[in-house]
Amino acid sequence: MGIYLGDLTVEQIERRLGIKLSEPDKEKLTGTHQGAVNNTPIEAGKWHCFDLPFMFMTHDRKTAEAFRDIFQRYDASKFKETFQIGWEA
Repeated sequence: MGIYLGDLTVEQIERRLGIKLSEPDKEKLTGTHQGAVNNTPIEAGKWHCFDLPFMFMTHDRKTAEAFRDIFQRYDASKFKETFQIGWEA
C-alpha cells in the first residue's frame, strides 16, 4: 500500500512544472479536476494530482491517455520536474 499526499490545483501544477498552459488546456483541466479523494474513488473523466509523489491519477486508462495528450503538447525537456500518470481501474 502506497501513501499519497496532497491535492494540487492546475495553477500549482503549472508552477511545479515551470510551464504556462494554454487557456483551453487550463479550462479542460480545471473542469475535470476532482478534489478530495480520501476513501473516494476518482470519477470517470476526472483527475486528481498528488503532491507526494508527484502523480496524476485518473479513473481509467482512457482518461489517463487524454490527460497525457494535453501535456505532450508542451516541451517536456523544459519541465522542472517529472511526474507519473496512473489510473485506478
